[in-house]
Amino acid sequence: MHLEATFTVTQFTPVELTVADPVATGVSTGAATFGKAFAGDVVGRSSTLFTSAFDPGRGEGTYLAIESFEGTVGGHAGTFAFVHAASTRGTDRFDDYFALVPGSGTAGLAGISGSGALWVDDDGTHRLRLDCTLGAA
Repeated sequence: MHLEATFTVTQFTPVELTVADPVATGVSTGAATFGKAFAGDVVGRSSTLFTSAFDPGRGEGTYLAIESFEGTVGGHAGTFAFVHAASTRGTDRFDDYFALVPGSGTAGLAGISGSGALWVDDDGTHRLRLDCTLGAA
């Protein structure tokens, strides 16, 4: 299935982490949790654990996020997890990565597998594409 949806961030909370033996680099590291609401071929909500190494002044860095989704995908209800990452030099986006977590699907989404992408349009619309199959794990 090739599915598309839009999403909005519904909640964003920075998380204070204590690193036992921190190493300083040219960018700061951080973590946050946030929620999203999806509409379109994918309808539901997600809970996200977000980590980054980023310099807000230069707009450069990389993020890595793991999301737990609850809702419907192509009309099939259930839950699953996915991971995504990307880097930026401030005006671009590169080294994108997106994968559905094997074995994470439940109910009507049991056995879901595939890939996808996240991006933001010039007008600020946040988008999701899923290229997935459903089936027994």
